[in-house]
Amino acid sequence: MPSDIELSQKSERNRWPSLPRPDIKPPFGWSLSLITSVHRIRNHSLSPDGKKIAFIWDIDEQSDVYVMDSDGGWPARFSTDRPATQYWWDEVPQWSPDNKWLALGIAGHVYVAPITGGLPRLISDFTSGAFNPVWMPDSNRLIVGVERKETNQLVLTDRDGNWPRGLTSGLSNYGDAQPSPDGAWLLCVESPLDDLNRTDVCLIDINTLQKITLAGKPAEQCWSPRWSPDGKTVAFLSETSGFNEIWLVDPGGSNLRQLTHTEHNLSEFSWSPDGKSFAATINRGGAWDLVLVDALTGTVTDLDSGLGVHERPNWSPDGKFLTVEYQSQVVPPDLYRYVLDTKAWIQLTFSCPPALACLDMVVPEQVSYRSSDGMRIPALLFKPRKSNGAAIVYPHGGPRDQYIYEWDVYMQYLVAKGYTILCVNYRGSTGFGKMFEHANDDDWGLGDTQDCLSGASFLGGLDDIDPQRIAIMGASYGGYLVACCLTRDPQYRFACGVNLFGDADLISSWAQCDRETRLYTEMQIGHPAYNYQVYRDGTLIDQVDNVKKPVLILHGLEDLVVPMASSEEWVEALKRGDKAYEYHTYAGESHGFVRRVNVMDGYARIERFLDWYLLPFTMDFEAINGNDKDIPV
Repeated sequence: MPSDIELSQKSERNRWPSLPRPDIKPPFGWSLSLITSVHRIRNHSLSPDGKKIAFIWDIDEQSDVYVMDSDGGWPARFSTDRPATQYWWDEVPQWSPDNKWLALGIAGHVYVAPITGGLPRLISDFTSGAFNPVWMPDSNRLIVGVERKETNQLVLTDRDGNWPRGLTSGLSNYGDAQPSPDGAWLLCVESPLDDLNRTDVCLIDINTLQKITLAGKPAEQCWSPRWSPDGKTVAFLSETSGFNEIWLVDPGGSNLRQLTHTEHNLSEFSWSPDGKSFAATINRGGAWDLVLVDALTGTVTDLDSGLGVHERPNWSPDGKFLTVEYQSQVVPPDLYRYVLDTKAWIQLTFSCPPALACLDMVVPEQVSYRSSDGMRIPALLFKPRKSNGAAIVYPHGGPRDQYIYEWDVYMQYLVAKGYTILCVNYRGSTGFGKMFEHANDDDWGLGDTQDCLSGASFLGGLDDIDPQRIAIMGASYGGYLVACCLTRDPQYRFACGVNLFGDADLISSWAQCDRETRLYTEMQIGHPAYNYQVYRDGTLIDQVDNVKKPVLILHGLEDLVVPMASSEEWVEALKRGDKAYEYHTYAGESHGFVRRVNVMDGYARIERFLDWYLLPFTMDFEAINGNDKDIPV
């Protein structure tokens, strides 16, 4: 960020702010304190002997590693100083093959600690930062990622942190290191900087550093390479068919073939110990089902399906059970053990407070509607038990992301207040095939904006929704779409907007964000030196006169993905145009708020803003809030 742009924590407004509504109470049984009391359990790994589980637990404003028995019991705290980290960015703790050590990331470096006790010890002080440690079969050496010359490279070090040996180099990013069972070869993914939509699966001789490309083509993504237990086959994911399917190839590069033909996106998968199948997750309309894939035929058999999200299936060494993370719109993330022969689920952790578990929550339904150009747009629709007549359009971040059936308790809180919410998977979203995912390439802020505006029209056509009382709320790229919709809608379908750490000027945001985000942007809309008009067409900063409705803007001071200067720039333009806005920033927060006090404050500001601008003063709030009902049991 330019040194002459001084940023500090602030809270400001133009026009009179939204005020607390004394006539509106929280939904009966609900409170912001309650919904922020869930401590997320995530990013687990099963020890090679199947006896222990390491996982990350977001608690007390820390994201520390804990270890517990794989059949349940009270977890032991393994680390004590991992700062709170957004769950979608964090790493998974890594077991050594001999079960005696854990490697983990702490504040941008790699640490190793013995399972028997002792503080994690830094092993990556040879560089300014390191990430994603992976053990070699000897349980002594490790491969870690480092940043060098504005690329991500792989190096080989050991438990003592001795001076590393470089394994990769050049104008590509490398990652997802996977050593062969005998330790002689290394699988990894290579992303060349001259084709940001290309990711290859590569094989590297660890001794000679000779590299073979096993799979990869221009503008094509292949990733997640995994060795078979006998080291004779490599499985990986590829989008070649138009969906993310499992492919196989021999280590020499021959016999490349597509294994699955599901026409859905498969994501995480792992070989069974006998090499005959995979445990995998498959995305079906935003539900990530747990499946078994035959490694010979590609036949897919459901293990558990429904409107929820299964993640990170880990096999026990005897192949008798899996450990899995599971969450849904009504169940927070927890660890489970799935026994294959009896098909029994055993819950291992319990993160949901009883006061929250007893509340009535809503499972969204899958809907779709036509956008302005006729493209069909999928979405998840939350319908409250008692509507207050107001609605919210919620575009997710990304844009290459998807709103899915994961735990989203603030949505449940707003639905309990009577809001109808449409979570839009606009063009550019993942989960619906490669063509849909790339449908907003070179088109940010145009077609996807129309998808959100058409979502407002869809909501306005519902029987119990007042078309004059619809808001739009989004975070990151979703926040950018909030700015787009408030600026580029001559019909002014939205009564107000909530922009959470989004931007409004694609060019200045590109110049100030971190390297990974800059490359992510160029992957979809090119470099501004060669695609300037696309950036200009997606920029709103000089169109602020079109904004007619109030907007709430929240941003973290430490944000490097969408730098806070992006909100500052838009707020400055809104101020010059005498537009109604409220603006609040949070010290110590990056891209997504993790400190509970800040999360609660942000929730309260959003709730107050929506209530003020969407709800009239003539409603029966007692009935909507459910204060005439007993607590469900």
